[in-house]
Amino acid sequence: MRANIPSCSGGVTQSLMVTESLLIKCVSVSDWCYQTQFICEHPCNAPEKWNHANQDCAGTNQSPINIVTRKTLKDERLIPLQFKNYQQIFRSIIKNNGHSVQVGVPHISTVSGGGLPATYKAVQFHLHWGDNGGPGSEHTIDGEQYPMELHIVHMKSHYTDLTTALRDKEGVAVLGFFYEKSNSANRKYDPIINTLQRIKATNGNTSLPSISLAQLIPPEQNLTSYYRYKGSLTTPGCTESVVWTLFENPIPLSAEQLKEFSTVQYHDGKPMIKNFRPVQSLNGRQVFRSAGAVFLVSLTLLVASLAMTMGLS
Repeated sequence: MRANIPSCSGGVTQSLMVTESLLIKCVSVSDWCYQTQFICEHPCNAPEKWNHANQDCAGTNQSPINIVTRKTLKDERLIPLQFKNYQQIFRSIIKNNGHSVQVGVPHISTVSGGGLPATYKAVQFHLHWGDNGGPGSEHTIDGEQYPMELHIVHMKSHYTDLTTALRDKEGVAVLGFFYEKSNSANRKYDPIINTLQRIKATNGNTSLPSISLAQLIPPEQNLTSYYRYKGSLTTPGCTESVVWTLFENPIPLSAEQLKEFSTVQYHDGKPMIKNFRPVQSLNGRQVFRSAGAVFLVSLTLLVASLAMTMGLS
């Protein structure tokens, strides 16, 4: 097997013929990490070895995935979701948990409808990003990777903790939002951007100024186009208990704002960059789209058809 791995002696990446046993010797710990963290001097289980940290990571319904829009199916139940108390202002703690930036959310904001099997209450949100604004989303659309992805994690409203909710095959609902580079800063994100320098170190935390979930995402009228599938957590334990909703309309952030996330650090002091899991196999799962997503896909095809017709005339 040919693989590019860090040299355990010199730390220089070399192309070597290695055996599986050699790789296991180099990676024989239970800690998990992202690919950008892996070095043999401080070994950890990179994404392809996450099943060594937790066997569920080798499951057949894993996340994230690449969504091939032409293979999605329209689901009439996927009407606009009902957001309650998303406008509610709250104060919280923002934390560098060693793998991402995470904010706890009071359990008053809920989402329901849109084909969800229950009402779900928000628990926390966190983000995944690239290197200084480069590709960094976990999910991809037709192979396109966005600069960053927001996950707002919810659990069924009758549960009191995520651990219990994850025992239910539909116990957790995650709303995923993509980001795109814009020419101007998104001032609604100032409360988060301005605290990043104070949580650079792992386990660093600080008070977050008053915010609402609504200010972080597109207006509700722009959330009618989305995709739905059943998957897992995107970090170990990779529990397959997540109903995923991924919205088409991205959130704008300036290049400078996106770069700020790369100033946060892993536990070893290295920049926290490319903290995303590679896309996983669908393994026969079906991805569904809302009526709004159908319109956008159809509109794209119509424009392409008109452009071709005009080119031939």
